[in-house]
Amino acid sequence: MARRKIIAGNWKMNMTPTEAVELINTLKPLVATEDADVVFCVPAIDIIPAMEAAKGSNIEIGAENMYFEEKGAYTGEISPAMLTDAGVKYVVLGHSERREYFAETSETVNKKMLKAFEHGITPIMCCGETLTQREQGVTMDFIRQQVKVGFLGVTAEQAAKAVIAYEPIWAIGTGKTATTEQAQEVCKGIRECIAEIYDQATADAIRIQYGGSVNAATAPELFAQPDIDGGLVGGAALKPDFGKIVNWK
Repeated sequence: MARRKIIAGNWKMNMTPTEAVELINTLKPLVATEDADVVFCVPAIDIIPAMEAAKGSNIEIGAENMYFEEKGAYTGEISPAMLTDAGVKYVVLGHSERREYFAETSETVNKKMLKAFEHGITPIMCCGETLTQREQGVTMDFIRQQVKVGFLGVTAEQAAKAVIAYEPIWAIGTGKTATTEQAQEVCKGIRECIAEIYDQATADAIRIQYGGSVNAATAPELFAQPDIDGGLVGGAALKPDFGKIVNWK
């Protein structure tokens, strides 16, 4: 069975609630497709107005982060129940910016993964190497570790529904894109890692995105690769060009 493409925009810390509604209204007709799942992962304050603006369209609204506790004295955090009550179906976990600036580790990402599945939220778990790691030849060692720790305790049934986003850190917001061959090679390696942890059926089912300066020009070649099931798109997701990425064929 062919895997359905999933193309997600990661808005990062952009767009006020008012701007979010305007952008969704602009993009709605441009991202209309029956060939892929389209997700906008938006800042927490934008979730409710974005959900309202996306009604009646093919756009799903996702979150950019989530805490691993149900509720309590965790000032500034957002619980899975808050997200599900708002209608959120996807959450980005372990983005390199969260790991770099906010002390996220593969262990905390794993706790969030387990909690997301518990609440029926599909995690988009990010992994990726730095330029130094790539130059040292440890790309796959590093990413395999991120995947193995991230999926600890996750069942095969849950894993099959998950999304992994491979984002080489050196290609995020730098204008540099991994070559199609580099992106495919790592996504294939991630699929092989999932097959080792679980089985081939789970590996065949899981969707693996590429992220890192994806744009309308690079998307068609990237998404045509056998192990790349769509993209996690940053800057280009805030522009009308996102429509061209979604309708990449």
